[in-house]
Amino acid sequence: MSQETCLDRAIADRLREAVSTYRDRADYLEIRLEQSESTAISFRGDRLDAANRNFSLAGGVRACHKGGWSFVTFNGLDELHDRLEEAISQAKLVGTETTQLAEIEAIEDFVPLELGRDPRGISLAEKRDLVERYNQLLLAYDPRIQTTSSSYRDRFGVTYFVNSAGTCIAQERLDISGGFGAIARGEGGLVRQGYESVHSRSDYNAFVDLEDRVRSAAERAIRQLEAKSVKGGQYTVVLDPYLAGVFIHEAFGHLSEADFVYENPRMQELLQLGKAVAIEQLNVVDDATLNGLPGSLKYDDEGVRAQRKYLIKNGVLTQRLHNRETAGKMNEAPTGNARALSASYPPLVRMTNTAIEPGDRSFAETIADIDEGVYAVRMIGGQTNGEMFTFAAAEGYMIRDGQIAEPVSDVTLTGNVFQTLTDIEAIGNDSVYTNGGCGKGGQSPLPVSVGGPHVRIKDVVVGGR
Repeated sequence: MSQETCLDRAIADRLREAVSTYRDRADYLEIRLEQSESTAISFRGDRLDAANRNFSLAGGVRACHKGGWSFVTFNGLDELHDRLEEAISQAKLVGTETTQLAEIEAIEDFVPLELGRDPRGISLAEKRDLVERYNQLLLAYDPRIQTTSSSYRDRFGVTYFVNSAGTCIAQERLDISGGFGAIARGEGGLVRQGYESVHSRSDYNAFVDLEDRVRSAAERAIRQLEAKSVKGGQYTVVLDPYLAGVFIHEAFGHLSEADFVYENPRMQELLQLGKAVAIEQLNVVDDATLNGLPGSLKYDDEGVRAQRKYLIKNGVLTQRLHNRETAGKMNEAPTGNARALSASYPPLVRMTNTAIEPGDRSFAETIADIDEGVYAVRMIGGQTNGEMFTFAAAEGYMIRDGQIAEPVSDVTLTGNVFQTLTDIEAIGNDSVYTNGGCGKGGQSPLPVSVGGPHVRIKDVVVGGR
């Protein structure tokens, strides 16, 4: 890194010197160090739950020797040499095989932010007042709103990455997020909820003038109070873009993470590259190169350049998501999907921005010939178990004679992901990306986004109350 492009040359040089001193004692070494400052504000009901500012410097050392990995954290540069000693000795303790890491080029780079209104210049009091005002909008929306949750968080960090292969990268990152939830109670103790979220990678103003979006959380909760439970059965179901994105992330995206695949013989059989797994019109991407989305990045946490990958292309399984180790072990190319929640966590194989590409149907065409079906909107919960999934839609509507009809509640969708991918009947020509947070290996919420158009699927098992 040149003096002009390195954010803090002294830190970068110190990390490089440390790795250079120990590089011959292990097959592979890396140091990640992060300087960050963050704000977190939350209300629960009409009470302020938290208002915090935090400044930290923390990092982690990862070592690999004979296939054995270790990870050691530190909270100050003075600890660095002791932590390197620990990481190397622990890796040698567990390593008994061969280190297999896909080769990558050595990179020197500094990745700065392009900022709009910087949240670091906004006082804690001003942020608190804005969150409180949004929270009061929810509380005052309807007497049936029993409680609310409103939160704001911003986090600015600079992460340094140095490894024994000669890479030295510094990246700035900002995440600003807000979440607004409303819980409504109706007759007989019936409880419904609505939620709205917002995210920006660059501009505090994305959090300003959100009154209508905040109220929409309360509107959805009240609307569901007044909806009747859907009658269980098999239906043609149309997923809205949000739920289509969540479906492809949860039910298929996690199956594409190679650390899951290479240790699972059944999944290796089901997920052979080149195998047709969906209708020919389906294309699924994981794209970290899109500008400004939560999962976007220039380099992953192993110094691999971010990429756009087709997980499914024209219905055929074409790629999976890798870190350097899984790529090396499976003799495939690294994809830039090694990600960690912060420098205090080891990188895992994670998604970035995962989406179904749009097709050629308008929404009106998608529902036009459905005599009786279900329109499922957003998601409030769900789980996956291998190829099986269950999702609970936040809202639902019956489709009757090609038109959206009455609202319904308790819409739960269950199925096998591979069967579902072949049961898709139409893919909309619209597309929306929605911010989210993903959990894996105790690291949550990792910023990601999910996307897609409206998607129509036949013979979906829908459970009501």
